[in-house]
Amino acid sequence: MQPFKTQFTLSRDYLAECYDQSSLYGKSIKPNYLFPVLMLAAGTGTLLFTEQPKILGAMLVAFAILELLHIRFRRAWWLTRQMWGKSANSKVTLTIDDEQITTQSDHAHTTLLWSEIEQVVDTELGLILVTNSKGLHYLSKSLFPDGLVDKIKDCAASARA
Repeated sequence: MQPFKTQFTLSRDYLAECYDQSSLYGKSIKPNYLFPVLMLAAGTGTLLFTEQPKILGAMLVAFAILELLHIRFRRAWWLTRQMWGKSANSKVTLTIDDEQITTQSDHAHTTLLWSEIEQVVDTELGLILVTNSKGLHYLSKSLFPDGLVDKIKDCAASARA
């Protein structure tokens, strides 16, 4: 494979694409409503049926509402957290060669050997690289010239074989 090197910015648009494309393949595809509902029930029960100070019940109800808001607005919350981070709007250098895929910025350096990539998921707008440790790494197809996506899939498949 011919070595490939490019730069991109971790902008809000790139991060939004990353979230939208990889959210279907992550750990929490379906939100877990059980925890906030149980917390709401426990808080309400504590408020209504015990003689304890009302602060515990009120805190449980408040945390349950906060958790439900977190579930409802998880995309916006994730994007906000990413934009508050020190890596937001930083330049990232992506290098792909025969041995590995490397991303490097002022704040982070990641190296994925081809042998560490367990699966390459081809989405509409990018690639999700699933590692042996079940980590997900997203790369937008807009970064690649024609034909490089197929070479990435081939290198990952031949390293697994």
